[in-house]
Formats: sequence, structure tokens, C-alpha cells
Amino acid sequence: MATLLFLPSFVLSFRRPPVKIINLACTISRHYTYTQVICTNLSIYIFSEEQYMYDLVVLGGGSGGLAAAKQAAELGARVAVFDYVTPSPKGTKWGLGGTCVNVGCIPKKLMHQAALLGEAVHEAAAFGWVIPDIKSVQINWEALSVAVQNHIKSVNWVTRVDLKNKKVEYINALGYFKDPHTIGGIMKNGEENVVTAKNILIAVGGRPKYPDIPGAIENGITSDDIFSLSQPPGKTLIVGAGYIGLECAGFLNGLGYNTTVMVRSIILRGFDQQMANIIAEEMEQRGVHFIYQAKPKLIKKEADGILVHWVDKLGQVQKDVYDTVLFAIGRRALTKDLKLENAGVICIPDDDKIDAVDEQTNVPHIYAVGDILHKKPELTPVAIHAGKLLSKRLFANSSETMDYTNIATTVFSPLEYGCVGLSEEQANIIYGEDNIEIYHAYYKPTEFFIPQKDNSHCYLKVVTLRNNDQKVIGMHFIGPNAGEVIQGFATAIKSNLTFPILKSTVGIHPTSAEELIRVFITKRSKMDPKPQSCCS
Repeated sequence: MATLLFLPSFVLSFRRPPVKIINLACTISRHYTYTQVICTNLSIYIFSEEQYMYDLVVLGGGSGGLAAAKQAAELGARVAVFDYVTPSPKGTKWGLGGTCVNVGCIPKKLMHQAALLGEAVHEAAAFGWVIPDIKSVQINWEALSVAVQNHIKSVNWVTRVDLKNKKVEYINALGYFKDPHTIGGIMKNGEENVVTAKNILIAVGGRPKYPDIPGAIENGITSDDIFSLSQPPGKTLIVGAGYIGLECAGFLNGLGYNTTVMVRSIILRGFDQQMANIIAEEMEQRGVHFIYQAKPKLIKKEADGILVHWVDKLGQVQKDVYDTVLFAIGRRALTKDLKLENAGVICIPDDDKIDAVDEQTNVPHIYAVGDILHKKPELTPVAIHAGKLLSKRLFANSSETMDYTNIATTVFSPLEYGCVGLSEEQANIIYGEDNIEIYHAYYKPTEFFIPQKDNSHCYLKVVTLRNNDQKVIGMHFIGPNAGEVIQGFATAIKSNLTFPILKSTVGIHPTSAEELIRVFITKRSKMDPKPQSCCS
């Protein structure tokens, strides 16, 4: 039931809604617990038993937000998702699903696979395959791009259908806070869609940064654009040597395009630096060019391509012409468009990210997951897991929280790098060099014997404590299918794996993964970690 209060004289009751008012000019405003109808000399308040329109409103239709929304809906919550993709400076836009589906993990892995297949075609002859005119084998960029985009569009469609089936309302608008419990968003027709929610989840993720130099935005692209280019990228300069930069450089070089990586300081910041440098050496051996300790100064469009001026390590200005310049210098959190000040949510000034405790911001009913969290891993599976756990705590009385330690990841460089736990540098800082043991080895994968492939960069190491149980605190692996290899070991580390248990595990032969349980040489011993025989 709803109550109508006529001021100043009397009270009537009606079933709600609707309430029809005849011959009165009125304005209507919605509040948390009621709708106020203001007419001439008359105010009518319709009180609702349902305080909010939704139990949860999610801002952002990426992996973390969608996972939380669907989990909450399955637990009986009323859920809505606001999602809107602002086009990149080049005009690239995409559908529901966030960075991972549209311009991240999925297209990256598909193009990485395309590059590996090209390599395999050239190796197939050694295994007996007859391939006529193998020298003419080349990639059709347009066909690859169309295939990748068609797959992405199919995922976009399935995602929308999944939301509908789970009764999650999808609102295609850029959501922002009007107050701590009210979200507004401008729809395509120009109308503002305003909703109220008991709980709000911020999961808007981030977008690539551009350097503050002349011509960067006008003449450069980012990972937002590379996967849907209608024309081949040609000779490409990639500015930035994080995992996105190296992955893009790896598949572009593998597809046959002249590729250069400009490195400002170090390779793969945040990763084990020995492993990072091995990856760079492997890529250089495959034909990727590296310009170290350099920063771009000017990007200029000219008749024959894009002219890039950069400052080298000696302070001298160098220049070259490229067909494509791709910036991979980091990402910015998309929190500024949310009008967080209207809700009282505090961001870290340096990076516009949110410092949340168990995904809860400084405003108790407002939460955050994914790439916008301060000093948390920017990884799709992290956002998904955190989002699901949050919804279970909110709507299923769960007490389980997200554990952000020992999260495995893989750099999909041409020779992949998978890792979990601490790097050697981190272990030294936390425990002290004298208190850790590093086991390491080079190895030769079976598939490298025919044809004879260089295995000088197939390398692994296991970081352990030196105390009695020798707890494993880090594992690092460079080689084929590194992501598949490291996934199972991640579970072992989460289960407090020790080195004796690792050594007591029987391997699967012949695999590259078994090399991690065969390792026995320590760095401390100074023994040569070169490959062992295949069955020793």
C-alpha cells in the first residue's frame, strides 16, 4: 500500500501505482523513499515500501562489473548495469564486455595465436608437411582483423543475452553520481535515466594514456585501436615496454611487420627483471628492434608516413618515419567522469584510483573492483573473482574476501612468460638475499628438436625460502604455452607448496611443465643450469 498525504488538510490511501491527478499542473521529483508531486498549493507524497529501485547498480560493463551483476542477480537481487564506451581519439568504439573482450585479452590472444601459426607453417616442412611455395606465405591483415572482430561481436551479443536471461537491466548510458544513492545517465535519445540503488559498484576500468607531446593524439593510436585497423599497420613504433607493448610488438613482428619498441627505462616494470630481459633478448633475436632509454618528443604526419622525433640516452634528438605509432605507456582510471564528489567517494590524487578495503570505498554502500583499485593487479580474472565474492557477501551472507596475493599471470610474448608469486627482487627485499634460495634451469622443449630451434631463452626459476620446509614463494617460466604451464602451479602455491613437495611430484613426460619439478640447481651453487638430457 502507498499513502497519499494532501497538505495541509487530510490523508487518503490508495494502492500504488499509479495515481491519476486530473486538472492540476504538477511537477514530480523522485526521492529515496517517496515520489513528491508538487501542484498549486498542494504537495502529495507517495510513500513506497521499496526504498530503492535496485539492490545493486553497477557502473561499468566490463569483466568485473558483469561478474558481480550476474552473481547478484542469481542470488535474487534487483540489478542494473550502466555501460557506455566513449570512442577513442581515432573513433574506435565497441560493445558490451569491457576492455578484455573488446580491446584486450581476447583479441590479443587471437592475434598472438595468428603469429604462432605463421611460425608453425614455416616449421611444418621439417615435420614432413609438403607446403608449396612456402616463401609466399604471408598474413592477410584485413581477413585477420575481420575474423577477430566477428568473434568479439558474437561475445558482445551473448553477453547482452546473458544479462537479459539473468534479469539484469542493461542501461546504455555513461553513469554518474547525482548523490550517494542516485545514479544518472544520458541515453542516446538525450533523456536522462535516473535510478536509485541501495548498493553501488564502481567497475569502470581504465583507458590507455597518451604522452603529453605535440601530435601524439592526432597521429598515434593505442591498444584501443590496433585490433580493428582496417589497413595493415606496416612499419610500427610501439612506445612503451610493459606487457601490452611487448605483446603487441610480438604479434606484429610475428605477422611480418617491421616493429620497434621504444623503452623509456626498463622492460616489464613490476615483473622479475631477469625474466623480463630474457624476453627482450628473445624478441630482439626474432627481429623486434628496441630503442632503449629514449622518449618521444614530437609526432608529425608527413606525406610518406608519421615522422617521430625522440630524445636518446645521450640527450640527442633522433628521428624516423613509421606507418603506425602505438602508445602503450600505461592506463588511466575512468573515475573523473563519475562525479564521485557528489557521493563523497575519495580517490588517490596521483592516479585517480580508489583505495578500497575489501572492495569497500570510504562510503560504506559504495564498492569498487577491477583496474580502478589502487595498487591492485590490473587483471581480468582478478576483477571477476573480486566481483563475484563481493556479491556473495552482499546478498548471500558470505564472509569470504578477495585474496590479492599469489595471482598468476602470463605475458603473451612470442616465447611466453608465466609467473606466480614473488619476483627474485621482491623476495630479496622482503626476506633478505641470505634467506631465499633460487633454483633455476635452462631447458629444451621436445618440439624444439624438429626443426632444431634455438632454446637459449627457455628458462625457469623457483624462488623458495631457505628454512626447513623451503616454502615456494615464486615460480617463473619462459617457454611455449607458459600460461597453461603456470596455471596449475598457481594452485599449488596457494596451497603452500614447498620445494620438497615439488620435487616429490611425478612429471608428465615429455612436457615443458615437468621441467619445473626437475629443477635442482641453485644460483648459490654457481653450477651451470644448461639443459639436462631429456630423461635424466
